[in-house]
This record gives sequence, C-alpha cells and structure tokens, in this order.
Amino acid sequence: MSDKQTSSYFRTILILSVAVWLVVMNTTMFNVALPNVLTEFNLSPAEGAWIVSGYSIILAIFTITYTRLSDYLPIKSLLITGITIFGLGSVLGFFAVSFPLLLAARLLQATGAAAIPGLSMVFAGRFIPLERRGRAMAMIASASSLGFGLGPVVGGVVTEYLDWNYLFTVTLFVVLLIPILFRRLPDESVRKGSLDFLGALLTGATVTSFLIYISTFNWLYLALGIIVGALLWLRITRTNAPFIQPSLFKNKEYRLLLYMSYLGFTTHFAILLLMPLMLQNVYEKGPSVVGYIIFPGAMLSAVAAIYVGRLLDRYGNMKVIYLAHGLLLFSTVVFYFLSPLNEYMIMIGYMFTSFGFSSLSSSTTNEVSRILPSEQIGTGIGMKQLIQFVGSASGSVAGGILLELNGLTYSTESFQVTYLFLFILMGLSLAIMFLYAKVRKKE
Repeated sequence: MSDKQTSSYFRTILILSVAVWLVVMNTTMFNVALPNVLTEFNLSPAEGAWIVSGYSIILAIFTITYTRLSDYLPIKSLLITGITIFGLGSVLGFFAVSFPLLLAARLLQATGAAAIPGLSMVFAGRFIPLERRGRAMAMIASASSLGFGLGPVVGGVVTEYLDWNYLFTVTLFVVLLIPILFRRLPDESVRKGSLDFLGALLTGATVTSFLIYISTFNWLYLALGIIVGALLWLRITRTNAPFIQPSLFKNKEYRLLLYMSYLGFTTHFAILLLMPLMLQNVYEKGPSVVGYIIFPGAMLSAVAAIYVGRLLDRYGNMKVIYLAHGLLLFSTVVFYFLSPLNEYMIMIGYMFTSFGFSSLSSSTTNEVSRILPSEQIGTGIGMKQLIQFVGSASGSVAGGILLELNGLTYSTESFQVTYLFLFILMGLSLAIMFLYAKVRKKE
C-alpha cells in the first residue's frame, strides 16, 4: 500500500471518528432528558428506562451483526445503510408525539447506529497498516470517549432551552457524512458466504436475556439466557459457517483481551453513573454544572488521542495497555480518597478515568487486529464491541446496587464503598493483563 493511499485512508478515519462521536453522544444525551419524557408521557421510571436500555440492547445485538456481515459485504454499503437507518430514526423521533413512537424511533436509531463504531474499527484493522493502525484506533476510541462525555452536556442544554425532541436534530448531522464517505470509502467486492441467521437470532436472544436480567434481576431471564446460550453453543459448534466462530473462543489471547475490555467498560460506566449522583446528592450541584464538571475529562481524552496513537505506533500495544491500567487504577484511588474533599476532585479523577479508558479501548482493539487472522478481524472486533456493551450495562447496575446497600442514603461512605469495589475490579484486570503478557511472550 502506497503512502498516498495510506494517508487517504487515514483522512477517512477522521470522518468516521466524527460519525462515531455523534452516534455515541446520542447514547448518553437522553439520560438527562429522561425525567422530562417521564413527566410528558406520564410514565413510570421502569417504563421510561426502555428509552435508554432498549437502545443499548439493540445496539449490542446489531453491532456484531454488521461486523459479521463485513466479512462478506463491502464496508461502504453497510456503513451508508446504517447511517441512513439512523437518520430515519432521528426524523421519526423529532416528530414523535407518543411514547410508543418515541421508543420506536430510538430502537430504529440503534439499529443504524450499531454499524458505525464497529465498522470504523474494522475499516482501520483492514485498511490501515499495522505501523500506523494504533493512531487510527486511538482516534476512534477517543471520539467515543468524547461522545460519552459531551452527551450529558449537550443533552442538558438542549432539553433545558428547547425540548427533548430537538435532541434528534443534533445527531441528524451524521447524515451529512454520507456523500463524503461514499466518495472516500474504498470499493470492495462481495465475497462468497452466507450469514447464519439462526445463530444471529440465538446470539441476540442470549445477549438480550442477560442484559434484561442484570437490569431487573428477574431469574426467569437468567434461566432463559442460559438455555438460549446453550443452544447457541450447539449451533456454532455444529454448523460450517457459524455466526460466531468458535475458534475465537479457543484463542486464549483473545479471551484475555475480552476480559480486560469487559472490566474496563464496567469500571468506566459505573463511574459515569456515580459521578452525577455524588455531585447532585453530596455537593447539591444542578444538571448543567454536573455536565461541565464531566466535560474536561472527555476533552482530555479527545486531545490525548494524538499522543496515545503515537505511543501505540512507536512502543506497541502492551506499553499502552500497562499505561491504561495504571491510569484507571489511579483514578479509582483518587475517587476513593479525594472525592469526599470537594467536587473538583471528582473532575480530576474523571480526567484520569477518561484518559485510561480511551487508552485501554484503543490498545486492546489494536491488539485484537494484531493477533487475529484477517478473516477473523471483523467478527473478533464485533464480539469485543458486544462484550463492551455488556460491560457498560454491568457497570451501571453494579454501581446502583452497591449504593443501595446503604439504604439509598447517597452518603459519602456509600460512594467510597463503590469506588473501592471498582479498584478491586481494575486490580483483577491488572492480574489478567500480566497473564496476557506472559502468554504473549510465548508466541
């Protein structure tokens, strides 16, 4: 591949990062608008929560579907299809006048949005040379972190000064990228193969059952998930072209990377839940102030993308994985010891969290693209994205449960107990990292 072509593909990564930023921001914008939606449609919190959790479930299922399809179909076609579906959902949401219509719009958005983060990573893994791939992965991961951080800020401002319907217009801008991507994305031929639809349905049912279980703790969903998961395992081990390739799970290095990704996302999303609650209940800060305190961490992650990418390309993935664990561990220490002092310690703690999370996400994804053969990169990254969504849901639930252990008092001590739990989780991830480094040396 020529330097000119590589530079062209790298500019395409910049465009894809903008799309990732808008789509991920859409995930968290509606969190702050939820109280307004509940009031307008006279809903219970459990009913209204489907606006957020339903979006996450569909996003998780379709992410791996798009990345699996990229083994056969051109990335260009899949991305443009996804963005178009996302745009249609945004238009529907803007004109929604009832809760069922609003929920349908969010689910339609998720169906399209799922194409963008996963396929952007697949594009980087497939078209960016290994010596520059780290920079591309870091850029995409940091766009995601920026979206997570900016979502509450933009959502709060738009909801307060306009209305929740206008949140759909913010993300509609992603549609403007279609002609640019159509021109910049390379043409690929359709490859022979067939999608295992039954395997896809069983995968979706397994993930949905698990995500609903950790949201409701209804044992019926856990039992259903175990049964459907067993059927899925039978399917992928007894068909010639399964939806999920069993060879991925036989790869010890890949499994260890999945464990680290899961624990990293669990920690990050638990902190994203805890910070606003602590700022509102301990320091009595309003939604807009909460957003501004979270914002510097998100911006740091975006700016740090340049340096993380250079570190990946210059020193390799492992040194950045070490750095990421150090930052995340240190952030949990800051939250545990210093967050009770004043609200600015929370801002500082999240700066380390955001930087560490972005570094872990980009370095582990880049490592996946290194250890897997080219024909497994699409499925491997898709499965990693799926595990990360499960981790994000687990983190939110774990944070809420640990706070409730103290009777919903939202005391400083309750938050400290939760931060201590997150420190233990990152300690476990650190142990897995050392095991991975040991296995890696035996290659």
